[in-house]
Amino acid sequence: MPAPNAITPDKLARLVASASAPRIVDLRDGPTEVIPGSLFPAHPDPTQWGYAVGSSAALVDAHGSGSAVAAAAILRSEGVAAEVLDGGFAAWAASALPTVSLSHLPQRHKDGRTWWVTRARPKVDRIACPWLIRRFVDPEARFLFVAPSEVLTVATQQQAEPFDVADEGVFWSHRGERCTFDMMVEAFGLDTHEPLVRLATIVRGADTDRLDLAPEAAGLLAISLGLSRIHSDDHVQLEAGMTVYDALYRWCRDAQGEKHNWSSHQPTRGKVSA
Repeated sequence: MPAPNAITPDKLARLVASASAPRIVDLRDGPTEVIPGSLFPAHPDPTQWGYAVGSSAALVDAHGSGSAVAAAAILRSEGVAAEVLDGGFAAWAASALPTVSLSHLPQRHKDGRTWWVTRARPKVDRIACPWLIRRFVDPEARFLFVAPSEVLTVATQQQAEPFDVADEGVFWSHRGERCTFDMMVEAFGLDTHEPLVRLATIVRGADTDRLDLAPEAAGLLAISLGLSRIHSDDHVQLEAGMTVYDALYRWCRDAQGEKHNWSSHQPTRGKVSA
């Protein structure tokens, strides 16, 4: 049983990559692997982190008995629902739960966020990749959408990481039959997380006109094209698309076995006595 004001790895794992997940704050020094969606405070004083009263946070240190305990207590005194990860990162790793490799993470800006730039008017890959980054890699990542001819210029000027661009010098791009989303899942060490591997197949099918790869690919393509016509603002479209990928990920994770038809949800009718 976890200690008071602690959260078990299994419980936190069920919240990871969801819109309702707590802020996961990693207090370890220079980690190379982290829990998906981890944040790294720029200031040592938790009262300076700017977390709102009523928000929630999960504090992570090496074993759940170090700096996270004090930081969580201070946040609770500020009105934040803060818990310590029971057993720390060691317990998470021992449970074989998914982790993110930071070896390919772009350098952070002074604001503590990673900046990314891609072509305007996104459809599939350029919504899927930001979703993956915000849910698993950097929840506060900034995305810039510009004309195709301006992507590399803006990348250099603003020190933003280009992605989904057809240029040999861009790391985050299509390779062979795989799309940029595939490359990110692999490079961030998430290719052992089966729900994401399943989702990557759907994204690849929708993005590369291989609708035969997964039955869901045609539906994702239709929804993606519809969103691009509803929204003229790329950032508004991204926010709408986040919900789509949240739902797809949850289906890939734990809803594939559920069936839905006319008879499966009909109320049971009792027999009428003679």
